[in-house]
Amino acid sequence: MTDAANNSTALITGATAGLGAEFAQQLGAQRHNLVLVARDTARLEAKAVRLRQDFAIDVEIISADLQTASGVAAVAARLTQPQNPVTILVNNAGYGLAKPFEQNTVQQEADQLAILVSAPMQLMHAAVEPMLARGQGMIINVASLAGFIPRGTYGASKAWIISFSKWANVNYGPRGVHVTAVCPGFVHTEFHQRMGASTAKIPGWLWLNPDRVVREGLAAAWAGKSVSVPSRRYAALARLSKFLPERLGAAAGWRRR
Repeated sequence: MTDAANNSTALITGATAGLGAEFAQQLGAQRHNLVLVARDTARLEAKAVRLRQDFAIDVEIISADLQTASGVAAVAARLTQPQNPVTILVNNAGYGLAKPFEQNTVQQEADQLAILVSAPMQLMHAAVEPMLARGQGMIINVASLAGFIPRGTYGASKAWIISFSKWANVNYGPRGVHVTAVCPGFVHTEFHQRMGASTAKIPGWLWLNPDRVVREGLAAAWAGKSVSVPSRRYAALARLSKFLPERLGAAAGWRRR
C-alpha cells in the first residue's frame, strides 16, 4: 500500500469518463488515494492502472450500477468502511434523456431519477455519519446550470441536488463536513453523445473544458462554498436566471438541449 501525502481517500462515481475522470485526475495529482466507481470494469481497471502509474497512489475500483439497489449498497458499504476511510465523496454519475417528458416511458424517467437523485442521496447519507464522527469530510455533488431554470425532470433533479447541498453545507459545515454543488453549463464530455442529443446549434463560447470545471469546483469545495458555477459567464447566467420569467427560462432550457 502506498501512502498519499495527506492520507486522504476520494470516492468518485462515474469515474471513467468526462468530469468523473477529470476529478480522478486532479485529485490523484493532489496525492489523494482513490476509489473509482462505474459500470464498465475494463475501463475502471485501465483508468486505475494509469492513475497508479502517474501518481503512485492507491486506487481501488468498484464495478457497480447505481440504478440498482445492490450497486448502491456496494458503494455505500465502502463509504462506511472504517479502514482507509473515504474523506471525499464526488457524486458525479448521471445522464440525460433527449426526449421531452411525455415521450419517455415512466420507467425511463424513474431510472433517470434513481441515478440523479436517489443514488447520490443514499451515498451522501452513508458518507455523512462517519465523516461527522471524524470531524472532517467533503462531498461534491455534480449538478448543472439546468438546476436554475425550468428544464423538465433533468433540471428538477439538479435543482434538488443544489438545494440539498446548500442545506447540508449550512448544517454540516460547522461540524467539519462541507458539501458543494458544482453547476457547469456545457462541457466537452461524452454527455450529449451518450444521450443522443445534437450539439450543432450550441455556440462555441458556451463550452467549457472539464479541467476548468473540476479545478474551479474543487477550489470552491476547499473554500467551503455551497455552490460553484464554473466560469464568470455561467455565474452571470445563473444570477440572471433568478429574474427570468418561467416561460422564458423553460424555452431557453429546451433550446439548449
